[in-house]
Amino acid sequence: MAEFSYHIKIPHDRIAVLIGKQGEVKKQIEEATKTKIEVDSKEGDVTVSGQDALLLYETRDLIKAIGRGFNPEIAMLLLKQDYAFEVISLPEFEKPTQFRRIKGRIIGKEGKSRRLIEEYTDTYISVFGKTVSLIGRSDTVSIARKAIEMLLKGSPHSNVYRWLEKMRRELKRREFEENVEDFLVKDEEK
Repeated sequence: MAEFSYHIKIPHDRIAVLIGKQGEVKKQIEEATKTKIEVDSKEGDVTVSGQDALLLYETRDLIKAIGRGFNPEIAMLLLKQDYAFEVISLPEFEKPTQFRRIKGRIIGKEGKSRRLIEEYTDTYISVFGKTVSLIGRSDTVSIARKAIEMLLKGSPHSNVYRWLEKMRRELKRREFEENVEDFLVKDEEK
């Protein structure tokens, strides 16, 4: 059987998180994904190899998520079938103060904005370096991304929160309808 591999570069200060105490995190990922992970601690280069192309792709995203600031336990959610990982690159600015301001809009006072987006969309958000990364169910990650893009374009926080509330109600309604359909189908089969 063919062996596949990916080469991933992660920030130097995230290498220890990927490896974990006494290699525990790395070993846990390898066991869960049936892959082999090699880490060059000096350069921040990670090579992941394995025989299952799909698991290898998921492992690559999992390692990227850890590199983008996520806790390994949260990153492991990417091994679930309906979970997705997205990275949004923040715009480049001339002045560092502009960059801090835009990150501050996403995080909010005492983390309020990030927390509310996470709660409304049932996602996890990491603001790290020049990126904002998201982990969550595929359908909710796109909603969280849209909310962050609205903030980046200057929408007032209150408008973004109202939009998120509306989207959350819509998601709950859809889930309810799907559950009712499933129940009716199962009831008819009896």
